[in-house]
Order: sequence, then structure tokens, then C-alpha cells
Amino acid sequence: MLRRLTSFVLLFVSIIFVSGSALADKRAFTFDDMMNLKRMGDFSLSPDGRWTAFTVTEVSLAENTRQSHLWIVPVAGGEPHRLTEPGAGNEDHARFSPDGKQILFTAVRGGQSQIWEQAFHNETGTLIGVPRQVTTLSTEAEGGVWSPDGKQVLFVSAVWPHCHDDACNRAKDEAAEKSKVKAKIFNHLLYRHWNAYETGKRSHLFLQDVSCVAAACAVRDLTPGDRDTPPFSLGGSDQYVFSPDGQEVAYSANLDAEQATSTNSDVFTLSLASPDARPVNLTAANHGSDSSPLYSPDGKYIAIRSQFRAGYESDRFRLQLIERATGKIVNLTEKFDRWVEDVAWAPTSKGLYFTAEDAGDAPIYSISVEGGAPKLVVRGTNSGVTPTPDGKTLVFSRNSVRFPSELYTISSGIAHEVAAPPQPERRGKGKKAVVKSKPVFEEEEAQAKPLTHLNDALLAQLQMQPVEWFWFTGSENKQVQGFLLKPPDFDPARHYPVKFLIHGGPQGAWGDDWSFRWNPNLFAASGYVVLMINPRGSTGYGQEFVDDVNGDWGGRPFQDLMLGLDYAEKTFPFIDPSRECALGASYGGYMANWVLGHTDRFKCIVSHDGMFNPESAFGTTEELWFNQWEFKGTPWTNRELYRKWSPALAAPNFKTPTLVVHGQLDYRLDVSEGFQLFSTLQSMKVPSRMLYFPDEGHWVLKPQNSQLWYKTVDGWVDWFIGAPGKHPLDAPPADE
Repeated sequence: MLRRLTSFVLLFVSIIFVSGSALADKRAFTFDDMMNLKRMGDFSLSPDGRWTAFTVTEVSLAENTRQSHLWIVPVAGGEPHRLTEPGAGNEDHARFSPDGKQILFTAVRGGQSQIWEQAFHNETGTLIGVPRQVTTLSTEAEGGVWSPDGKQVLFVSAVWPHCHDDACNRAKDEAAEKSKVKAKIFNHLLYRHWNAYETGKRSHLFLQDVSCVAAACAVRDLTPGDRDTPPFSLGGSDQYVFSPDGQEVAYSANLDAEQATSTNSDVFTLSLASPDARPVNLTAANHGSDSSPLYSPDGKYIAIRSQFRAGYESDRFRLQLIERATGKIVNLTEKFDRWVEDVAWAPTSKGLYFTAEDAGDAPIYSISVEGGAPKLVVRGTNSGVTPTPDGKTLVFSRNSVRFPSELYTISSGIAHEVAAPPQPERRGKGKKAVVKSKPVFEEEEAQAKPLTHLNDALLAQLQMQPVEWFWFTGSENKQVQGFLLKPPDFDPARHYPVKFLIHGGPQGAWGDDWSFRWNPNLFAASGYVVLMINPRGSTGYGQEFVDDVNGDWGGRPFQDLMLGLDYAEKTFPFIDPSRECALGASYGGYMANWVLGHTDRFKCIVSHDGMFNPESAFGTTEELWFNQWEFKGTPWTNRELYRKWSPALAAPNFKTPTLVVHGQLDYRLDVSEGFQLFSTLQSMKVPSRMLYFPDEGHWVLKPQNSQLWYKTVDGWVDWFIGAPGKHPLDAPPADE
């Protein structure tokens, strides 16, 4: 017994020594490191399941640019390599031809985005010869997909809705470019969106023979008219697809007259057999969103994602099946209280795979077309799940707070009954949850195998901290989840300042996932504990939890955040309660503004693109459905609620030093919201600064702007709660 105990102690000491030495060899994460990381994007599989082509974006901080190129990797494992030649323009959206002998992709050449194709060598995983331009529209083209016979390509182009040929489009574009008058006349709402004003052009679906000669190409506009097809999307599936027999296409579109107040996209099919065929609306009975059509391989069904409540962009996303022969729609996930995200068919057509956000990660599930409970395949923060043609392997993208997206594989045969999501551990007779911090990743994660290692060499040099989670009792005795990251070279005997991050949405969530815009490890790298709470309104905890924020923006969510911070201060002795700063963007910016007027517990605040005055925000936003839903009406029909949750009306309480950040091109939350906040702070002599970006929208995307953002935000926080002696606290930081 003594020998075994001695051996264990020696082993434990050796482990500590080795791990400590390994840690000492690594350094803290920096902004330059983040810019040097490769960013993996869209991917697709070859028809034989042998190869995966994917997009990689690299950033040049010196040139202030981002370049995307095509890469490829064997699904069985091996070294990835770049497909296209160095020096080419941006490329993405690679798609293998049905016979696997060609690759279709979008590329920018000569300043124009068009569809290109190039021969592919299946044995070596390389391209052959030179690329050939497929599309030549003056209005450009993107997002090409092959027809099942490989003879046609379906793609998207933004055109003038009343033009019937490319010559008309070209003439109107040239006239607009040459005109000395840049004024615009608006006839309807949604005259600007996210970061751009409407030009009058519309996104349409086009069909073209792949092998046609440019001068004689017959290009068919499948969706003419003054509507965008597909509707605006921030990412995800293509929203348009060929049927397996190639005789029709399915796509998403919103035909409501007033799109600024509508979330009612529908799924349509269009027969390609006749040029006189008319679209058929398969989901007209549902006034919520229907999108992401996917035909089953046998052609019997179309799978779609649906929301049932009109005007609510954060209703639960269900997985539904449309039986093509009868039009019958079956809801497969009515009893599954999570949002269905990425969807893919099993090759047998007997089931589907999907991802769904759950308590800080996004597991992969499988479900039968016959219904029943979904089965869990693997946890982790996953997306883009795609089965190989033989159905034996799933290829998917995974990221973590410790690394940006990489490709992974896992056997499709390990699905098991859905386990309960992570829950608070209870001890003793009390009802209060007791935290037991641990990484989000479960043991089953080991079954997922990394396929790419784009950033391993750089990440091996860095101390990338894992996220740890805990549960606590929030408002109304609801269990709420929080997350914590420790700084590099963490010493449990020290007391650390806290960056308290508040997520946007409000229907969003923190978890074990990567971000280039609000990166928890980069926030922690300069010696901070990063604390993140998923308050009421957060996704991944059931729809009731999501809905609890509606009409209650400064109520339960604020209470959850403060109770979570209270709990963390009592539970983690290394947190210094006297040095805490609150930071948030979008709804997080709203909440930072609300915090400003309702508590003095923070030493500083960062408010990025936040709503300050809900009444004025209604008149300056573009997606009116959001404000109407969240505040249960308009300022003239429910002014009381707009004023109840207005941070502006708490201005007499403002004391905390606040950094305001806003972009001129932010049309979700107009820059005037930031100006109002800064003017109020300055008028009341509250220490404050404003970081204004004339060339950014809701997000700061340009590399050098991002560098300035992190430098300014970190400098503000360091000034007020940094290490003792690091900065004086009696004046705001000076310009460098």
C-alpha cells in the first residue's frame, strides 16, 4: 500500500512538473496571433466521399485585407493543401461536379465575382489545366451549384427587377455610376439593411448551361420580379437546391408586401420542364419563416427549417418534412425543445442529421424520417454536418474557445439516446445549485477525429485557456448557466480583475466557441478573468427561456446577470470584486447602457452598438419586426414599454466611466444611438470616450479597425481595473 501511494505521489509530482514546464514554454495570446490564424469557411465533399474541399481565409494586417482561397484534404486523413494557384483573387463556395471530375467555384477576377470551373484529378486531389469562366453577367454571379446531370449551374445575381436581359442591366449600372446625382428616392421600407442602402436591384436565381460559350450563353432568370430570392441571410445553407432528378428546384423567398415587418419566408418549387411553369408555394399556410430546403436523396421528401410565430425571428426552428407526392408536412422535432440549425440527409433517405445549440455547445443529432426522439451523435460546438456517400462517416466543422474552426470526422454509427443536457450539480438539502467547474467537452468528444490542423503550429505556442461552466439560481428560481476563462499563468492565490462580457441578440449565447470579434482568450490574455453569463433570452435552454426576454429587456435578464456575478464573486476566491468592468455589444450594448443607469458596482463600462433610446431606435432601424416583437408594439401603440426599458431615462444615475463604440454603417442600431449616449455622458461630466468607425457596420471587420478596437477597449479597461500601479485612475487614458 505504501509503495503504491509513493508511486502515485511521484507520478503526480512528475505530471505537475511536466505540465508546468510545458506551460512555461507557451506565451499569452496576442492580437497579431489572432490575425495570423487561418479561418476555415464553407466546405463540400466529393461524390465518392474521398475529398473535402473548403475555403480558407487569411488576413494581412499590414495590407488591411482578407483573402480567401480553396483548399482540399483527404477524408481518410492526410495533409491539406491549397487547390488554386497563389496570387489569385478571392475564391470560395467550391462544389464538385456529380462525376467528381470538375470543381465549380466563385472567384473574383478583374474586380468581378463570377462562377468558374476547373478539371479535378481525383487521385492526387489537384486541379488540372486552367480555370474556365462559366458566367459572364455584368451583374456578377456567386453561389453556383451543379444540376444532378452536371450540365447546368444554378447561381445568384443581383439585377434590376425590370430588366429582361444583361444589356439592360449593364446600361442601368453604367448610368448609375456616371450620374452626378447620388440622391435616392424611397417608396417602401427596408430601404437600407445591415450596412448598405438599397440600390433598387434584387437578388435572383439564374440557370445556365455549364458548357456554353460565353457569347452565346442562354441565361434564364428563374425568379423575375421585385423580390429578393433567396432572402437576406447571414450564412448557412444556399437556400436553393436541385431535385435529385434535376426536373425542379426548391428555394426560399419572402413575398410579403412589407418586408421590414415580416419574417415570413416560404419554400417554393419551380418545375424546369417548361419555361412557362409557375412557382408553387409549399408552406403558404405558415406565416412564420420556412427556409433551407433539402431534397431527400430518393426524392420523396423536402426537409425544411420552420418557425411558427409570424414576426418573431427568434421562434424555435423546427425540422419539418414535406412529402412531395401529397404536400403533407410533418414536424419531426416538435418535442425537441432546441433550435434546429444545420441539416443534412443520410444517404439512405431514412433519416437526417442536424446540429442544435444546447447549453454552451452545438451537438450533432440524428433523427428518423419516421419521427421519434433525436439521438445524440456527439457534443461540441459543431456545424455543417455532412455524411459521406456510404453513410459511414460524418464530416463537420468544429470550433472551440481554444481554436477556430477545423474539419472533423466521426463514425455515423455511434448515435445514442439523447442524454439530458448539462445540469447543475446539487448538494445537501438546499435548492441552490452548487458549482462544479469543468470544461464543456465530454468524454465522447474523443471519438471525433480532427481532419485539418490549419493552426496547430501557432496554437501550440500559446496558452489557450479552456472555458469552464457553472450553474446558479437566477431570477424566479430559474437555473442559469455561466462560463469562465482564467488568464494565462493562472495563480489561484492571486486576485484578478474581471471582464464581464454580455452577449448580443438578445437571443444569443456564450459557450465553448470561437470568435474573432469578441475573443474570450484574447480578453483574458492580459491578466483578466473573463466571466460570461447566459441570462434569460439566451438560446440553448429551451424556447421558454428564450421568450422570457420578450418585453422584459431590463428585467429578468439584468437580474440573471447580477445574480450570476454575485455567485461568481462568492464561489471563485481568485475574483477581485472591486475591479470589474462590463462589456457588451448589440443587445449586450443595450444591457451595458442599462447597467450604467441601474448599478454602480462596475468600475468601467464598454458599450458597443447598443440601443440607448428605444423610441428613437424604432425610427432608425430597418428590421422593424424585431422592435415590434420585443417591445410588443410600436412607440405609439405601446409607448409605456419603450420608456420602461429605456436606458436614456436613467441618465440621472449615470456615474460609471463608459467607452462608447459605434459604426456609421450600422443600420440595425443606428449610429445616432451611440451619439446620444456619448452626448449624455459628456453633458453629465461622466468620464467617457467614443470610438467612431465611419466605415464599419454592426460589426468591426476590417483588420486594422479591429486592431484599433481591441487596443482602445483593452486600454480603457486596463486604465480603470488593470493591475495596481499599471495606470493612474484619476483621468481617462490619453491618446497615443
